[in-house]
Amino acid sequence: MAYVTKRYIADTHFGHASIIANCNRPFGSTDEMDAAIVRRWNATVKSVDDVTYVLGDYGRPGKDVMAFRRLFHSLRGKKVLVLGNHDMRHDGAVNPEIAALPWHLPPTNLLEVRDEGRRVILCHYAMRAWPASHHGSVHFYGHSHGRLPGYGLSRDVGVDMPDVNFAPRTFKELTAGMDLDRHGEAA
Repeated sequence: MAYVTKRYIADTHFGHASIIANCNRPFGSTDEMDAAIVRRWNATVKSVDDVTYVLGDYGRPGKDVMAFRRLFHSLRGKKVLVLGNHDMRHDGAVNPEIAALPWHLPPTNLLEVRDEGRRVILCHYAMRAWPASHHGSVHFYGHSHGRLPGYGLSRDVGVDMPDVNFAPRTFKELTAGMDLDRHGEAA
């Protein structure tokens, strides 16, 4: 099997009109936003074997479910969903249209992966403490749209972060400013 590159992204909100104004996104419509994210995604994800972890709030199916499905299939690589609040119905169940998409793994609320020799804890929500946080694990989250700074070895990987800029990013790209030699939570 070929080497697999892992990438991370959160809060794409495909098809979600009000997110544009709520987060000051530089798009005039959801069609424009969705097309830009797909273009940037596919410019960074080159191989069909590469995995992108979507840390919640993937999108809203809307009235055109077939278009929503086509959008999913237009994104290169394998996709894994860590569930966010907009991926769920009000009763706590996963939105059936999101659950029906062919995710590489079943959607989950929390996931641990290894990348660059590190434990990486993935959740839509920021945590002050996470598994092995005092032993050098890294925590990636979304949900806050750049309004909640990282704590210790954690950071927001949402599309609204300037260095994410609406495209999935690698572990090295996302941790470039972190002191990975420091163990433990922030003082």
